[in-house]
Amino acid sequence: MSKPSTPPGPLYWESSYEIVLHLLERYPDVDLDSLGLQELYDMIVTLPAFADDPALAHDGLLIEILREYYEEATNR
Repeated sequence: MSKPSTPPGPLYWESSYEIVLHLLERYPDVDLDSLGLQELYDMIVTLPAFADDPALAHDGLLIEILREYYEEATNR
């Protein structure tokens, strides 16, 4: 069974699920219980496929991405 790859193409803030898939692939061992919003932000904007304006991020958006990240990681 081959490992699923992340979706191709650039990542934008509104593509939170695709961002989560990239985070799971790049940071498989991150401790989500201790991950802060600033650390999450830094992880996202340094993803190779990230193409959006980093200044558009806000706490509500990051909290939503973190929630999806946690749900997807615990369902694997």
